[in-house]
Amino acid sequence: MIDQNIIRLTIPKIIWSLVFAISIAFISCSPKSTYQDYIADVYQTSHAGDNLKLISSYEASTSAPEGKPIALRLLPDKEFQKYYGFGASFTESSAWNLATIPMNLRQEVLTRLFNPTKGAGFTLTRTHINSSDYSNNHYTYVEEGDEDLSTFSVHEDVKGFSGDENDQVRGIDLVDSGYDIVPMILEASNIPGADFRIIASPWSPPSWMKTGETAEMTNGTLLPKYYGLWAKYLSRYVSAYAEQGITLWGITPQNEPLHAHDARWDSNGFTPEQGRDFLRDYLGPQLVKDGHLHLDDLDAGIRVLIYDHNKSTMNNYVAPTYKDPEASKYAWGTSFHWYASSQLEENNWYAEELDKLHDAWPDKGMIHSESSIDIDTDDPIGQYWRESTDYAGTFVPFDVYAYDIITNMNHGVQGYIEWCIILSNQGQPNPYDNFNSAPVLINPVTDEVIYTPLYYLLSHFSKFIRPDARRIGLEGDAVNGLIYTAAKNTDGSIAVIVFNSNQVEHELSVTLGANTYAMQIAPRAIQTIHLHNK
Repeated sequence: MIDQNIIRLTIPKIIWSLVFAISIAFISCSPKSTYQDYIADVYQTSHAGDNLKLISSYEASTSAPEGKPIALRLLPDKEFQKYYGFGASFTESSAWNLATIPMNLRQEVLTRLFNPTKGAGFTLTRTHINSSDYSNNHYTYVEEGDEDLSTFSVHEDVKGFSGDENDQVRGIDLVDSGYDIVPMILEASNIPGADFRIIASPWSPPSWMKTGETAEMTNGTLLPKYYGLWAKYLSRYVSAYAEQGITLWGITPQNEPLHAHDARWDSNGFTPEQGRDFLRDYLGPQLVKDGHLHLDDLDAGIRVLIYDHNKSTMNNYVAPTYKDPEASKYAWGTSFHWYASSQLEENNWYAEELDKLHDAWPDKGMIHSESSIDIDTDDPIGQYWRESTDYAGTFVPFDVYAYDIITNMNHGVQGYIEWCIILSNQGQPNPYDNFNSAPVLINPVTDEVIYTPLYYLLSHFSKFIRPDARRIGLEGDAVNGLIYTAAKNTDGSIAVIVFNSNQVEHELSVTLGANTYAMQIAPRAIQTIHLHNK
């Protein structure tokens, strides 16, 4: 006879064994966390001499970090604005410097600028329509008085250099005298892995279209009777560049429109109301007529970015255009500059102005389109890490750039463009003695190439935050002298960028899901923490 007590004891054990086995099977078959196998590669640029150096790769830990690190927690499902890119600008001065060096070195420079594996992978750029302050001399694309644009040609951007344009270039040997802006852009676009967008901006219409100038193509304003002709001119430029094989991503109606009286180089004043009227009644309709702009989808054609001057006053300028539906319908968004850099910190990098712009016009894009500093020709690298004085006052350039870019990103901005991508080691050529630094400096006599700290700083963003990435949530401890942001790429990889302006090292812990990564950031350093699959 079977013992009933044995049955009573055995059956529950069998049931619990089955439940346990099913549970284990269920757990083992459950999908892994999206980020479970991610590792963290840490790249650093520092005052001590690291230049985008891979300093360590970290495996994830599920245990709490030791000590009391600065804790950063990623929220990858909390998404904000989309990014279009980071980079610098194609200018005639940049092309001239590349024309002075051997072709193999030129290719190396462009590779380090535009290849995302071997270099910075710049993805958002800018160029000038007609001459700018970084051209060898004044030029336009038509002959004087040509009101039907029958002589229009962008040959000035194609023809190359004579070597006799001004005193700064005279006597310097050109390796490739046929090089110019268009050949530079085309060569850059053919670099393996290159993927960049271009915004084009006019500095000034031809002098004969203007009134009130103080010098050729300098100050003054476009005569109203030429609004329609100037709109056709700009649209013709878009078409002409397309014929050269260059598709422009964006256009601004006017660079720095508040310069009507006080500029020393090519400029043209537009009041907020004049800018609105020109876009609404002339430029917008002309771009639509010529098939460049599509009102049903402003992302489908060329994008019009209004303003293109200092962010401190941008809200007052854009309001008349955005409040007018017939003008606003042509405007994709706002572009702005950072000047004057010495005032940025005391105004909290104009974060309030950025928030005001985004909150008032949430459907409009936001792009930082220009920044620059004066060059210290005696110390072109060290100047970035110490207090420097230029037209804008006294500030520490590396700190100002890092804080400005990250603050912009944390307040809705979708791209960041430096001014000249390449200049000489003297900050030339510039006929106005306004000598800037740049990401790349070339000695046109010795062929020495210098990659400045600005090159590496911009690379921390452009190399790891690729087009169509989105800013994501990042919660963290508030620490004076420390600023950070994070973005998620379309391939799922995540970039966390941290800048430490303090003179001491900090311990960090970065949490992503159930994983925690422990690391250190050096004094006076910027890091990109690149989280990705093994």
